[in-house]
Amino acid sequence: MPETTENGPVTEVAGGPAEHRLTLRGFWSALPTPGRWLLSTTAISTLGRGMTLPFTIIYVHEVRGIPLDVAGLLMGLMAVVALLVTAPVGILTDLIGARLVVIAGNVAQVLGAVVLAFATTVPAFVLGFVLLGISFGIGWPAFNAMIASIVDGRLRTQYFGISFALVNLGIGIGGVVSGFLTDVSRPATFTAIFLADAACVLVPIGLLLGPLRHVAGRPEASFEGQGGGTGYLAILRNPAVLWITLLTFLSSFVGYGQMEAGFPAFAREVSMVSTRTIGVAFAANTAVIVGLQFFVLRRIDGRRRTRVFLGLVAMWAAAWLLLGATGLVAGTLVAAVGVVVFHVLFGLGETMLQPTVPAIVNDLASDRDRGRFNAVSAGAFQLGAVTAPVVAGWMLDRRFGSAFIGLLLGCLVVVAVLALALERRISPQVNGVGADR
Repeated sequence: MPETTENGPVTEVAGGPAEHRLTLRGFWSALPTPGRWLLSTTAISTLGRGMTLPFTIIYVHEVRGIPLDVAGLLMGLMAVVALLVTAPVGILTDLIGARLVVIAGNVAQVLGAVVLAFATTVPAFVLGFVLLGISFGIGWPAFNAMIASIVDGRLRTQYFGISFALVNLGIGIGGVVSGFLTDVSRPATFTAIFLADAACVLVPIGLLLGPLRHVAGRPEASFEGQGGGTGYLAILRNPAVLWITLLTFLSSFVGYGQMEAGFPAFAREVSMVSTRTIGVAFAANTAVIVGLQFFVLRRIDGRRRTRVFLGLVAMWAAAWLLLGATGLVAGTLVAAVGVVVFHVLFGLGETMLQPTVPAIVNDLASDRDRGRFNAVSAGAFQLGAVTAPVVAGWMLDRRFGSAFIGLLLGCLVVVAVLALALERRISPQVNGVGADR
């Protein structure tokens, strides 16, 4: 049994035992040096992504004149490509190591952002979204595998949560900046934010080629036992993997897929708020995540991850109900306030996502097949992201706003059922508690 302190157990971290209390200072001191490097540059590397995230569909539709349903299909294409490359990326990560794969994904993101900056036709947008899809398909399994190779145990759960908060810090600051800079009547302002996105991605590339050049190389056991034990079919035969895969798909469809496409489109077309309000909403989302993520980590420490996930369902259901209600007062100050509060509730739910699902997936995996386990999870996420913008674009283009909100609420009910089903199929340790809990 590990030793305990008044603030929690002494945790083993990569490289040796270290006393890790659930405080920011204790967390930082427990991190190995590569983990500190990654965290220290996370916010700035995602700043550019934050500048483009809230406004991509607005840029394609309102600035470049692409019909809304076609814009939804284009964003869905990005997720289709990501889905297609996810499986081979998982295998490649386990064979050559996560670092080289992450670098390749970052290069694809740079190229994709540059193409989108100057795109004016559908074929040009197709090329840009394909490159971004390659980047996103690489990013999830490879980057999560790289994190898991650096930290483990309780520290891993906390790292996922705090890293997520820093990612959102960069995204939120970027959203605020672009919200004030962009103007749909001045296309050059949108070109500028996509070029800024490309520039920011150069930061992690430099980090991985420099201080982290020896991290997350080829796993030592990558060529041992390459049979059924590490194949995708063998992984999917695990009942726990099937349940968490379904949960991840629906969470992506209701959550991040709609946050990037459905939310801004609904806010513009149904709630009738300004792009500046949308930028402020994303900033509010960031403030909640950055301000409350560590508090949430302290509150959920030692609790069943599946029960924590039910809190996410409650927050997201309240958020989508509120957003739907803004359509009743479209174009008013009340609608603008509702759009911002939507992202406050949505962000609170997000603080319960990253410390749960990625931690469960990586606790189910071993070092030998970690890339493939994360690829399965990423594939489910990307499948949700494929369908989300297509459904949002089709429904909102036909003024089915109320049905759109109803669909998302129904999906959240199914997510809650899946979380409870998953709880019965994983061990207490994988679910974030001791065997005696």
